[in-house]
Amino acid sequence: MNDSIQSLAYSDLQPGDSACMTRRLTLQELRQYAGDEEQGDGSLFRRLMTGGMWATALVTVAVATRLPGLGSRVLQQDVRYTGAIRLGESVEITLTVREKQEAQRVLLDCVCRARDGGTVLEGSVLVEAPESSRPLHGTDIGSLDDGLSRRQLQRLLGLARGLPALRMAVVHPVDVESLGGAMEAARRGLIEPVLVGPQRRVREAAEKAGIDLGDTRLVDTEHSHAAAEKAVALVRDGEAGGLMKGALHTDEFMGAIVGSGSGMRTERRMSHAWVMDVPTYPRPLIITDSALNIRPDLVAKADIARNAIELAHAMGVETPRLAVLSATEEINPQIQSTLDAAALCKMADRGQITGGELDGPLAFDNAISEVAARTKGIQSSVAGRPDILLAPDLESANMLGKQLHYLADAEAAGIVCGARAPVVLTSRADDRFSRVASCAIALLMARDQADG
Repeated sequence: MNDSIQSLAYSDLQPGDSACMTRRLTLQELRQYAGDEEQGDGSLFRRLMTGGMWATALVTVAVATRLPGLGSRVLQQDVRYTGAIRLGESVEITLTVREKQEAQRVLLDCVCRARDGGTVLEGSVLVEAPESSRPLHGTDIGSLDDGLSRRQLQRLLGLARGLPALRMAVVHPVDVESLGGAMEAARRGLIEPVLVGPQRRVREAAEKAGIDLGDTRLVDTEHSHAAAEKAVALVRDGEAGGLMKGALHTDEFMGAIVGSGSGMRTERRMSHAWVMDVPTYPRPLIITDSALNIRPDLVAKADIARNAIELAHAMGVETPRLAVLSATEEINPQIQSTLDAAALCKMADRGQITGGELDGPLAFDNAISEVAARTKGIQSSVAGRPDILLAPDLESANMLGKQLHYLADAEAAGIVCGARAPVVLTSRADDRFSRVASCAIALLMARDQADG
């Protein structure tokens, strides 16, 4: 498998051939599409969101990147808007060849459906197919399919491209999202999936998603708990090099990993990290820990910091800057997180935490904004430009990450650090791209672990 798609020539196309593309409507993408036409009253935004104009633009993107692909030319569209699209909503566009005409012309049926299955747009599009087939490589896919969005995660996908695929035990992939994410990561050459779960339910999910499992290994288990235990055993016995969460609860998934007999534990406490692609921030932003350590003490925070620094190294950041967050930049004995932050920085000064630069306590504003840091007179190499945000506890990290996702159009990849093998831990609500990006980061971590 490789990270490329084929541009199909006119002679290769047959009635019934089809292809799909999934996309989420973000504020950045809406603004990018609106361009200079947007007026102060927001009229174009409203027409885009409720009239389906954005979906119409996606039809052109799908033609250029999916069917027939590179070299195609849209000649005519005849579509009807049948529903609304709202910010944050994901849609799937399906193109199907209806008939071939003269002069390399092909008539495609197109339908755009929202995540809940409701139709947003339907109709047909007449295209001129290319004369010959040729591959469209991953770097081109990124520019055509994702525009200016997801640029940080796309860069990490680029770093992982060409590395040997990681054999990944995918735990309980019994829904379209988790199975589709794993198989897309496999298509891109990032992982070699081993699907662990009830065989009947996995195959039902594949049929529902239109996925051909081919010769993908499938390990049959009775239920999700057994799937987690078996997947961990595969890693322990050397039959897999990483784990990926499917359609099961985090507690159930992680319970099998942190158990004393799992073989996954190290002397380091495990922690979760979100690698976030925030449209308004110039670099990937690691937020930790939002999923595992509920109220970490100083010792736990030191391990969380070490884990995040090593993750940043795997992502190509030579000396990551880590901001230890609190409600204020001043040390206050009544706010424990300010004391922990000061202690962590002293530990870094004395070589107990290495590989990065630490500063804290820092409030979020002066941690993330150089202007805010200067206004408050903070002299720091970290304040205003961190690579890592270490939150006081799970609640604050979780809320921060989700606020960035839902209010700032950020995309996130999820990973567990501090285990003997990479662990992909995404939310059940995450889209396919987030799961693929998480696999890319797991592959980068595996490379670093192998290099020692």
